[in-house]
Amino acid sequence: MVEEIFEKISQELPVKPGDINSYSPLALAYVGDAVYELYIRTLLLSRGNAPVHKLHRQSVAFVKAKAQSDIVHKLMERLDPVEQDVVRRGRNAKSGTIPKNADVADYKYATGFETLLGYLYIKQDFARLLEVMRISVEQSEADV
Repeated sequence: MVEEIFEKISQELPVKPGDINSYSPLALAYVGDAVYELYIRTLLLSRGNAPVHKLHRQSVAFVKAKAQSDIVHKLMERLDPVEQDVVRRGRNAKSGTIPKNADVADYKYATGFETLLGYLYIKQDFARLLEVMRISVEQSEADV
């Protein structure tokens, strides 16, 4: 279902996957953040109706910088060399902002994770994108 939604969005708002290297890592992270947030919110809602405040608290456990940093550290060995390079590019990008509620290192790795998600989304590799997000959720829930 989510894969079909992503495909429809990419058809409606075509971003040329061939131009993927022309996008900055932070632009890809910007998209990746939204994609992951939507995935997590949809996942939580699929588990049953709950007050919005409770859903928000649950989603923060998945999307906060520390959780994403932990995920990407565990994920690296499961990524191909191109995906690892995308994570490194995102991690090393100069964002110009200082995280308020996160360690700088965690923030950088979280940016790398979001860059990977944005990269896979823009590349329209939805099967791999969903696989990475499923693995991420499994790892996050195993850590709890």
